[in-house]
Amino acid sequence: MKEKLISQAIRVLEDNFQEGGFTIPCKGLYPFQWKWDSGFIAIGQAYYDASKAKQEIATLLDAQWDNGFIPHIVFHNESDTYFPGADVHRSDLSPVASKKYKSTGMTQPPVTGFVLEEMYRIADDKEDMFAFIKTQIDKVYDNHNYFYKNRDVNDEGLVFIYHNWESGTDNSPIWDDIWTTMNPPEYTFERRDTTHVDASQRPSKREYDHYLYIIEIAKENNYNDAKIAELSPFLVIDPLFNAMLIKSNQALINLYIRIGGNEDKIAQLKKWQAKSIEGFNSKLWDDKLGAYVHYDLRKDAPISFVTSSSFAPLYANIPSQERADALVHTMMTKFGGEDKYLCASFDPESDRFDPKKYWRGPVWINMNWILFYGLKNYGYTDIANRVKEDSIELIEKYGFYEYFNCKKGTENAGYGGGDFSWSAALLIDLLNN
Repeated sequence: MKEKLISQAIRVLEDNFQEGGFTIPCKGLYPFQWKWDSGFIAIGQAYYDASKAKQEIATLLDAQWDNGFIPHIVFHNESDTYFPGADVHRSDLSPVASKKYKSTGMTQPPVTGFVLEEMYRIADDKEDMFAFIKTQIDKVYDNHNYFYKNRDVNDEGLVFIYHNWESGTDNSPIWDDIWTTMNPPEYTFERRDTTHVDASQRPSKREYDHYLYIIEIAKENNYNDAKIAELSPFLVIDPLFNAMLIKSNQALINLYIRIGGNEDKIAQLKKWQAKSIEGFNSKLWDDKLGAYVHYDLRKDAPISFVTSSSFAPLYANIPSQERADALVHTMMTKFGGEDKYLCASFDPESDRFDPKKYWRGPVWINMNWILFYGLKNYGYTDIANRVKEDSIELIEKYGFYEYFNCKKGTENAGYGGGDFSWSAALLIDLLNN
């Protein structure tokens, strides 16, 4: 069964690979290159085609802006199946944007650092992969430098996101209270996502108005981070985003030590790392919930909900063992019932939970992958294995979907895009571990 699933996963990735040297998340719904998708995709590709994995990352990093920023979507090609496209985002408004590629002016969780380390771990030909990493690692370092220089408004080692799409968890209930502080215009546009996927599984038209309004503010200010920090109604410290940055910092430290030299970069990364971990533990831990939470910089207050992002710090070795124990207790109490697959993307006990709707409750394979390794870090092998087995069972039963209903016994529990690349790529990794 394992071999059959792996060969099906490889077929999905091969079908989604494009001539330009990148892989789309899935056909129709997501026809371009996405930042964190490409990272996870490269991990799967490294098992069966190292050259494709290298191409995936090199193509993404080729679209880096002059200031180290890496956009969340790179528009390599024209497509009328996705909104909002390059003509809405207008990356050319920024004086530091890539001249070679059209892109968005927002980013996504910085996974590329730890992805390089994973590719090295997986590679059969270590020498070849190491040579590749040496050509790319400084670009990833420059991306981290961008974050700490431009996105850490309080100089506390925690970087902000200015748009919900930067979080990766696009329409999470976390953002609901922020939307109530905004009253954007009603934009006229043609949605494309709902022509591919049932509208009940996607964000609403009014939610899209909020998303577009934030983009308009960023565009009016030519994607200048200082102006965005001043003016964006959405300014959040996200535990998933910052945990991925911390995990990637450590990966860069490890890789630079292996390369040799680079003492100044290693010293700088260690400085960032110490400040980030301290800031993370002091600002984002909610003792009452026993979990890490998001922080709203506009209100200067925590957003007190438990999400799958609350558990991402386990992957980056951020909590003490005592805190990790509390975190796992919270997860198993709220998310871990025998009638459920681990791990829902939002607290199933909340009245905002929706098991079918995008990031408002379904299980995501990429979040489960992060959780699997995070639980193993702290000795929770049995629960890690349950997360792994649940992920495999969901794909075996329903197919390589974008996300899944967490409630067991649901008919047709696979939702969103079908033949979804990161579901396939990360399944390959889980089945090999």
